[in-house]
Amino acid sequence: MNKLLPTVFVLLASATALNAAGGEVSSHAYQLHEIMGMPITNSMLTTWVIALALILAVRLAVGTPQLIPTKGQAVFESVYSGLESVMEPIVGSKLINKVLPLLICLFLFILINNWSGLLPGVGAFGFKDAEGNLNYFFRPANSDLNTTIALAAIAMLGWLYFVLRYAGIKLLAHDLFGNKAEKDSTPLPLYFFLSLVFLLVGLIEVVSIGIRPLTLSMRLFGNILGGETLLAKIIDMLPWYVPGALPFYLLETLVGLIQALVFTLLTAVYIGLICNHEEEH
Repeated sequence: MNKLLPTVFVLLASATALNAAGGEVSSHAYQLHEIMGMPITNSMLTTWVIALALILAVRLAVGTPQLIPTKGQAVFESVYSGLESVMEPIVGSKLINKVLPLLICLFLFILINNWSGLLPGVGAFGFKDAEGNLNYFFRPANSDLNTTIALAAIAMLGWLYFVLRYAGIKLLAHDLFGNKAEKDSTPLPLYFFLSLVFLLVGLIEVVSIGIRPLTLSMRLFGNILGGETLLAKIIDMLPWYVPGALPFYLLETLVGLIQALVFTLLTAVYIGLICNHEEEH
């Protein structure tokens, strides 16, 4: 019970801060400053803070890796081995060590950013503009479409690199447009007809690949922004001392984990579909 009290206190403090913000969640990031013509938004600031916090956390927890791991090293090794066991059947044993750093970075970065909206002060403190609206300093980065588009672009650039580097253009073209039927056991007219069918299917697959960045970014953005809006509205309807929002905090914690895992799994699946031909049935 004593171990749960700090968690409950943090949730209540966060609820108080969000309630003070008036229960409103902006659909776009606020510009806080401008450097050499580049706008600095509150979602960018949150991203930088979380990236720095992750780097410092890993360095402080792990330090110099040891044969007998410390507690901090054991935690990160558990995350590494857990993701490795999940991703290896998807991307293949030959490619897992090359792809895993990208997948782990995506998973941890997205996960912490998803959960950042549950921290006290995020979306609550800032400055008021000329119209009296509160422009808060910190905003969950994945509730900004610019961030999720950037993450999707990184994932697809990683997909393109691994496909071209470890599969090649020839295998990619055959996987998209090639005739998968056995030429020796298929009648020639049927084989040519199937070639046309596979060509059309390949064109559809090219369109599917083209919209992957859109689906990856919109799915993550919609779920996180929707969760932030839900929490803000629920908390706005309750007095600060009523812990009725606790189940919704737990729900958003689960949603944040699922969305980070889904984004990472889809990236691994896209790579594995082309590169993982180790065990053809």
